[in-house]
Amino acid sequence: MVFRSMRALLHAVAAGLALVSCVVPALAQEIVLIPNRVIYPGETVSAGALKEVTLKPGKQAPEAVAITLAELEGKVAKRTLLTGRYVPLSSLREAYLVEQGAAVEVVFVSGALTISASAVTLEPGSAGDLVKVRNIDSGKILSGTVMADGSIRIGAI
Repeated sequence: MVFRSMRALLHAVAAGLALVSCVVPALAQEIVLIPNRVIYPGETVSAGALKEVTLKPGKQAPEAVAITLAELEGKVAKRTLLTGRYVPLSSLREAYLVEQGAAVEVVFVSGALTISASAVTLEPGSAGDLVKVRNIDSGKILSGTVMADGSIRIGAI
């Protein structure tokens, strides 16, 4: 292709750029949250301990890492989280609703029958976790699910 003038060359370049910009979508920049200080095991992650970082264009956060506030805030660190590093989901857990040694109400429900008793937890747990408890009256060890209200629900076998 021979261009007779500089103007014709510029028009061809502009048309080519317009075509490329329509075909290639703009690369979105991803924003992630990372610790701005060391977070130690057992410490609850707060928004103040995190900072927003914009990744370079075309770069994505790895799979299995927490990058949003909903995934991080209120969770408890299982191991040390370092400044400026991604936070693996396996390094976080939900906050415990019942601590080890706490007095709790144990509830068994089957149809219209409801039985409740007092017990002591033998291990800590979050909502939905299966924990062992010791019945205060009988001394029997039972397993049950931690409910959102902090009680333990025992299922029928």
